Amino acid sequence: MHEKKGPLSGLLVLDLTRILAGPFCTQILGDLGAEIIKVERPGLGDDTRRFAPPFLKKVSGEETKESAYFLGANRNKRSVAIDIAKPEGQILIRKIAEKSDVLVENFKLGNLSRYGLSYDDLKLLNPKLVYCSITGFGQTGPYADRPGYDPLIQAMGGFMSVTGEPKGEPMKAGVPIADIMAGMYATVGINAALRSREVDGQGQYIDIGMLDTQISWLSIQAMNYLVSGQMSSRLGNAHPNIVPYQVFKTSNGHIMVTIGNDAQFQRFCNHANCPELATDGRFSTNGCRVRNRDILIPLLEPIFLGKKTDDWLIELEDLAIGCGPINSIEQVFSDPHVRDRRMVVNMPHEALDGGEVPMIASPLRFSETPVSYRHAPPVLGADTEQVLEEILDLDEADLNRLREKNII
Repeated sequence: MHEKKGPLSGLLVLDLTRILAGPFCTQILGDLGAEIIKVERPGLGDDTRRFAPPFLKKVSGEETKESAYFLGANRNKRSVAIDIAKPEGQILIRKIAEKSDVLVENFKLGNLSRYGLSYDDLKLLNPKLVYCSITGFGQTGPYADRPGYDPLIQAMGGFMSVTGEPKGEPMKAGVPIADIMAGMYATVGINAALRSREVDGQGQYIDIGMLDTQISWLSIQAMNYLVSGQMSSRLGNAHPNIVPYQVFKTSNGHIMVTIGNDAQFQRFCNHANCPELATDGRFSTNGCRVRNRDILIPLLEPIFLGKKTDDWLIELEDLAIGCGPINSIEQVFSDPHVRDRRMVVNMPHEALDGGEVPMIASPLRFSETPVSYRHAPPVLGADTEQVLEEILDLDEADLNRLREKNII
């Protein structure tokens, strides 16, 4: 029986990205079956190889040179070390691009043009190429030349203004969400462009600006402003449009409660021996509760303090009211549901002498073309010779000459 191939199997992607937004995008493409050729600087590689500790450790406890940061976004890739600052390195990249379906890059505006590797350069060699650029601020506009960093984008894109405690300072997310979402939008755009190519046979250019993508997923907060003209204040763990929908302190911890409609609120009040709150005109509908949250929440807080977290979880689940514990990351990965969904996958890694590295699994579940885990995040330059032999038909003499010139 033949193993089913991923939906992007047979696709060749030239990956000129580093840090997170671009590598996250190409990792998704790789999980979906695409062959990813990650080009890195000889001797240095992706900057995130040095974003550590922690480093991956062998069973003996000895540290390898592989950082956890790099491991998190570079699965299913082959690492090729080429110096693209040198003319012969640029020639190699152009030859690979000529055979590629997709190129993804996140260089600063105009940098690849200096090397003859812009979309305008490469589309002459490969009109079917889908070329995706990810930058902080896009290819146009007064900020286009600025470098883009995740916390900077979270700040400038409005996210931090609505995140944090009401009387606290603006707060960024605990994960680099601006980078990750830029990578997600890039992945969607690439797949759409590939579908378009199936129809008309033409490649195209995709301009992804992190500030644009950040604004796009401001979602309800942005729409609240655009519709009302009023800016939302920081609400901590509360929801701007639904009440009560937030964290509450219990007698021994905290619980997230999501009472999403009036019927749920009435069930909760009846169970919690406060039925009068459900019939109070200030709280009887969600709109009223939103307007009067400053009155309602102090009335609910002592109620939640009266029981332990586990008791509330059992009782609210029985009432079909959304609730959940606030898990540590350790608790997340020990959760029986997470284990059942197999959200950790172990992959053999070259640096571990036969040992395996635990990876966060893809959340995508396909019935016919499943995600595959073919390559652990590569050691720097591990695949240089093999890829150049396979794709460009270089022989040992060619490779030796390139080594002598420090091109690879």
